[in-house]
Amino acid sequence: MKLILKLIAGIVLGSLVGLFAPEFFIRLLLTFKALFGEFLFFIIPLLILFFITSGIAALPRNSGTLLGRTLGIAYLSTIVAGVGAYFVARIVVPMLTTGSKAVVDTATNGLLPFIVMDVPPVFSVMTALVLAFVLGLGISAIKATTIKTVSDEGRDIIERLLVKLIIPLLPFYIAGVFAEMAAAGTVFETLKTFGVILVLAVALHWVYLTSMFVLAGIKAGKSPVKLIKNMLPAYFTALGTMSSAATIPVTLQSVKNNGVNDDIANFTVPLCATTHLAGSTITIVSCTIAVMVLHSELVIPSFTTILPFILTLGVVMLAAPGVPGGAVMSAVGLLGSMLGFGDTAIALMIALYMAQDSFGTACNVTGDGAIALFVNTAAKK
Repeated sequence: MKLILKLIAGIVLGSLVGLFAPEFFIRLLLTFKALFGEFLFFIIPLLILFFITSGIAALPRNSGTLLGRTLGIAYLSTIVAGVGAYFVARIVVPMLTTGSKAVVDTATNGLLPFIVMDVPPVFSVMTALVLAFVLGLGISAIKATTIKTVSDEGRDIIERLLVKLIIPLLPFYIAGVFAEMAAAGTVFETLKTFGVILVLAVALHWVYLTSMFVLAGIKAGKSPVKLIKNMLPAYFTALGTMSSAATIPVTLQSVKNNGVNDDIANFTVPLCATTHLAGSTITIVSCTIAVMVLHSELVIPSFTTILPFILTLGVVMLAAPGVPGGAVMSAVGLLGSMLGFGDTAIALMIALYMAQDSFGTACNVTGDGAIALFVNTAAKK
């Protein structure tokens, strides 16, 4: 919650600077935005490499059918959520906004950073993704403890960097973006779209959760209303923690209250905490459409274009760091490489996502309860 307040403060501060401050202060914020953006894009492939490698290597072995079934349902849920969000957002967002392109590039308003540095990543996002799968599966196959230790320690380094540096500095990065938009006269249109997409994303979360628990209730022969009621403690805990991992103890108890076998619950809940991100996917896809509506150089993609993005996103977010904003940080590279997002669009995306990260996390962990019910019902049969 403190992070959300800081992000809001960054939006307000940046808007005020862009509207009323001298050009020097605006360019100062733009300089920080440019330098921070270069560093962020440098870190993203490393994040994907270390976190996905560690995540795959840490998956429970000797679990056979149970592991495959849980991962399959979690991934399918994530993809269906993203596809549904795409079709709703591409219809609703343009209808509820003016349809005008609100975001302009720095070159169009004459403001440039004082310093520009080019810090290319060590390798591309797709290279990091493929390498992570090769190493992760290889570690599992030959029990390569040395490489696993390296990947785990690399993950810990990147997570420390996120917690101690990147996340705390995000409000200033966002302030730079909004200072640029305020100076260009487009900030109010952007804020209007922010409000629309945040309400839409939360509404989609609940539509999806209701659908999940109706199906789970039919399968298990139980009342969906009662199942959702039992999961509410996990939902509200996740709103406060903004972390699926931190909510695991409450999620476990809620799932067991729904009648899931203890062994099934103890296996599926921790696994889904890092592999099931339906709520995060709904938000990322919805925010992606919103940013495309706002941005002068982006157009809403066709389904054949967005589907590979959603399919890859469901993999990239595997074992996303258990810190606020981990999912969108994992997705930043894909937004740039697959959908053509530039620095300004990425910054808007991060601001939009982080403003409701707690709701996306709450949807994720609540949906874990439905998956546990599906797996439990299948195990009984």
